[in-house]
Amino acid sequence: MLLMALDHTRDFFGNSGPNPRDVAEPALFLTRWITHFCAPTFIFLAGLSAWLYGRHGRTTGDVSRFLLTRGLFLVVIEFTVVRLAWTFSPDLKFFVAQVIWVIGASMVALALLIRLPSRALLAVALLMIAGHNLLDPIKAADLGDFAPAWHVLHERGLIRFGRGVSLYVLYPLIPWIGVMALGFATGPVFALPAPRRRQLLLGAGTALIIGFVLLRAGNFYGDPDIWQPQQHALSTVLSFINCEKYPPSLLYLMMTLGPALILLAVFEGRRGRLWDFIAVFGRVPFFFYVVHIYLLHALAVIYASAVSAEVGLSLPAIYLMTLFVIVLLYPLCRWFAGRKQESKQWWWSYV
Repeated sequence: MLLMALDHTRDFFGNSGPNPRDVAEPALFLTRWITHFCAPTFIFLAGLSAWLYGRHGRTTGDVSRFLLTRGLFLVVIEFTVVRLAWTFSPDLKFFVAQVIWVIGASMVALALLIRLPSRALLAVALLMIAGHNLLDPIKAADLGDFAPAWHVLHERGLIRFGRGVSLYVLYPLIPWIGVMALGFATGPVFALPAPRRRQLLLGAGTALIIGFVLLRAGNFYGDPDIWQPQQHALSTVLSFINCEKYPPSLLYLMMTLGPALILLAVFEGRRGRLWDFIAVFGRVPFFFYVVHIYLLHALAVIYASAVSAEVGLSLPAIYLMTLFVIVLLYPLCRWFAGRKQESKQWWWSYV
């Protein structure tokens, strides 16, 4: 959650000129790169959470209904509350399908997939993650009337509707549904004793990292763009890890989910002031997501009015602004987490 706040602070306060994927700008590149861990981990853990939700005496039907209704709820929130947070505009002509959309839509898909046998579910998840780059040569521009559906499923792009309304799909569905299904399929690992669970997570994470390095080194599959040697060693390393997020390539997902699984093992059971501070935001991820965008956007408007809309913050200042926003939102998130934990009403599970 905190890395996500850094990425969005850069969106609102950074200079619009520099390309955050430019390997010749290491500090900016790495600031963007570390935030790549957010979306895959969110969506993987959403699937895992759905499995844990079903552990408390709930049937497959109960879990399926919850995924369906919460998923539809999130899709609606993306195009209303979240859209307003990003735009501050009531003009309902342009929409963007971002991370809340894809989490919601993937939940709807998972509501159907969890009715499969566990091995079949895992197979579908791995096929979506490992095989979707085989679809890269298929372009929406060549598909005629099927082009909008292809944007929703695999290739990011603009969908135009009547009366000037358009939707830009930034997060196509296919690989992300696979990531959420993989999280659900991983659920039984969390029913194992802690030592065995940590062993499996560390092993799987390490295997993904090694697999990423070997597959990326070959430059033959797993990402739309190849890496190339650069003038400097650091730039070459950055080129090696510069993988596509929209949609997430196989290599992108291996590069991010591998370390994420290791961190799940390493962070389990950690206690102390710092860990408790961080955990507050993790207990209210949806609430924090929505509120921090409104706050960042409001602060950006104030900053642009006071200074200039053309002058962004320096990279060190962006880090300081991120810290300021996190500290500012901590009491509110802590209060909301307490309310959520104490409340017995059903709707709290949706927020």
